[in-house]
Amino acid sequence: MADNVEAPPAFTPREQQVLVLLSGGETYWGIARQLGISRHTVDTYLRHLRRKTGTTNRTQLAVLAAQLGYRA
Repeated sequence: MADNVEAPPAFTPREQQVLVLLSGGETYWGIARQLGISRHTVDTYLRHLRRKTGTTNRTQLAVLAAQLGYRA
């Protein structure tokens, strides 16, 4: 019998970078600075990631990222 465990969603390379920094405790500004993007762009990535993962806030997303192995 097959397990009913869902595979994690596919993330783009940039989304993976954002997840690593988020799970390491970085702020929106810190993520933006390290990746050379705007804070608004970070917010957009985080909204897309929350939608993909079904999380409702950045804390849930950070915990999920760490569980999936995206660690700084």
